[in-house]
Amino acid sequence: MLQQHDKPASALKPSHPLDPLTIGEIDAACDILRAARDLGEFPRFPFVELKEPSREEVEAFVQGATFPRVAFLLVLDIASGRASEALVDLREERLISWTDLETDHEHGQPPIIVEDFYRAAEIVKADERWRAAMVLRGLSDSEIDLIQIDPISPGYFDFEPYKGRRILRAVSYYRAFEQDNAYAHPIEGVVAVVDLIEGKVIAMEDDGRLVPIPRKQYNYDSASLAPARTDLKPLEIVQADGPSFVVDGWHVTWQDWEFRVGFTPREGLVLNQLGFRDGGRLRPIIHRASITEMAVPYADPTPQHFAKCAFDAGEFGLGKLANQLELGCDCLGHIHYFDVPASDDFGKAFVMRNAICMHEEDYGILWKHNEFRSRVSETRRSRRLVVSFFATVGNYDYGFYWYLYQDGTIQFEAKLTGIVQTSALMDGERYAWGGMIVPSLGGPSHQHFFNARLHMAIDGTGNSVTEHDYVRVPMGHDNPHGNVFKVSSQLLENEADAAREADGATGRFWKVINPNVRNDVDQPPGYKLVVMPSPTLLADLGSSVYRRAGFASKHVWVTRYAPEERFASGDYPNQHGGECGLPVYVRQGREIANQDIVLWHSFGHTHVCKPEDFPIMPVEYAGFTLKPNNFFTTSPAMKIPAAPVGGHGAGNKGSCCGGH
Repeated sequence: MLQQHDKPASALKPSHPLDPLTIGEIDAACDILRAARDLGEFPRFPFVELKEPSREEVEAFVQGATFPRVAFLLVLDIASGRASEALVDLREERLISWTDLETDHEHGQPPIIVEDFYRAAEIVKADERWRAAMVLRGLSDSEIDLIQIDPISPGYFDFEPYKGRRILRAVSYYRAFEQDNAYAHPIEGVVAVVDLIEGKVIAMEDDGRLVPIPRKQYNYDSASLAPARTDLKPLEIVQADGPSFVVDGWHVTWQDWEFRVGFTPREGLVLNQLGFRDGGRLRPIIHRASITEMAVPYADPTPQHFAKCAFDAGEFGLGKLANQLELGCDCLGHIHYFDVPASDDFGKAFVMRNAICMHEEDYGILWKHNEFRSRVSETRRSRRLVVSFFATVGNYDYGFYWYLYQDGTIQFEAKLTGIVQTSALMDGERYAWGGMIVPSLGGPSHQHFFNARLHMAIDGTGNSVTEHDYVRVPMGHDNPHGNVFKVSSQLLENEADAAREADGATGRFWKVINPNVRNDVDQPPGYKLVVMPSPTLLADLGSSVYRRAGFASKHVWVTRYAPEERFASGDYPNQHGGECGLPVYVRQGREIANQDIVLWHSFGHTHVCKPEDFPIMPVEYAGFTLKPNNFFTTSPAMKIPAAPVGGHGAGNKGSCCGGH
């Protein structure tokens, strides 16, 4: 069942400083800017979003009071390549500021826009050199017309002809018909380099290899997969009385949790002002949580693949590529969808329908004990709130899932699916740079790195981060039987020293604490970061990939909050040639003990391809958990009632899971 207000949040006037821009505000911002400035012959708007107010402004806001509304606009003239940032005051209907951007390799380019994909494909297919390369590989004119062109972000490799240009690298895939899965038919050895401003192919990188194009089809539409199995019985999620959450515009309450939903074109889903109501008061935990970047570096050095290292947030925009979610497919149960106001490349507002999905899930056992002596047996089932969205970036699809639990736990999970990149092989050839998928195809080894930005607020502004390891204690006077171990503790005091790596052997973990508060057992309240096993960036330390994706070189970073430091990869990673983002931020060496801090966590998945990944890769998971640690007096999960007789519900009235 779909749960929606009469008026979705996207149709309401802003009632809070953090509410995303409305449709009217997006159109107004673009109109005000057009009236105030000459935007060039062909202006495009890669990003139009709320200029978020400071934490102090948000915390001082009183419901019903007026508040500023400022829009941030990134403008790109696709005729000249000129790029600028603008701030527009929507209350006063005026331009606040206009800043022209440098777009060389020391500053980076604006992100790739949707229009670039289509323009690049048209430019490549019109190039006689590229068409000749296709004919050389045995393709007719009619077959060439069906070829799929995949523009990929070019990275930066200090190639002189490409410096200072806004470019894309384009690779090609054969298709037997328009809906054919092109990734089953890569055309090897040919890369067209497109200058998007000049509107032409400026270089053809053809290594001369005439690898046969694999022609066997591996399609995944329902008709191609038929017959489907018939032994699955229906699985229905029923909440006859409706969900337990309450939605008021962008504000959500569920159990003891409260937060505000946000959304940006670069990050996608944002959770604002996340707190837990404890003993009648709302205790803040995180001021703002989002995934600021993804990087996907590939390990094949051949011309077709060496430059592949997409920054899916900074180079494309995860929010701009969000899916319209479908009930019963992407989301199951009693769903609340958030429609998101957005802007297209031309500065025209539209609504992204069903961009965010929210629902409740049963999650097994929350707690249990069966005491045979007293015959007291109690069990409680766990329920979690799920807030999610999906983005498709070229061949891969990524789900971004935030989970809130009844015991105060916060979890993030990325779901990775879609189609792996492929490389065509000579007959009998073994693929050297990854795994074999089918006899004619290899899949390049690669890594997926995410970065979560967590602007912490444990019981207020003054927070610290401590690092802990489980340490063996040698046998001796204090450990005569050799069974003792202890937990080490180290306060991270300076951000230059707080770029840290996980260590599974010692069970390393980190706590964010408020040192200004003590609980009943004389400990500061905190939350513990629990990381999943994940290697760091495997590219060579001297490589362009390592410089540009430096945020993935460590698992944990801690910085002093600065409003301009929003993204792990810096503002404009597209074609940026050097270090940017987190490695640069921490060189300032700011004090981070008992400060307004941001915890950044880099995590991911290293993928060596295999036959089971094709034609569509089953979901792989990556993520992290934040668990309360000395935050509560006792477990808040003790308030959950027993499940009803009959076993169809969780956390409802009844007593089949409790009693003597």
